[in-house]
Amino acid sequence: MKKGIHPDNYRMVVFKDFSCDVSFVTRSCAPTKDSIVWEDGNEYPLIKLEISSASHPFFTGKMKFVDSAGRIDKFNKKFANSRYAAREQAE
Repeated sequence: MKKGIHPDNYRMVVFKDFSCDVSFVTRSCAPTKDSIVWEDGNEYPLIKLEISSASHPFFTGKMKFVDSAGRIDKFNKKFANSRYAAREQAE
């Protein structure tokens, strides 16, 4: 490996796929503010995933519907209460 190009802050991190409730521990330097107590009793940083190899259709062979319309509606609902939306409606 080349020296000086790799991060020094590798640590044990829990990745959790919330779509199928699967978790795994590996080394990572990904930033996170969440943490979780793992099966061994130690507390580790938590990275939340929407999809992983445990839930991806390519690996599972099962098709899964992703609710993208729900996300758009959620954004529009949040945006409607902002000061920018009020200005656009007045124009």
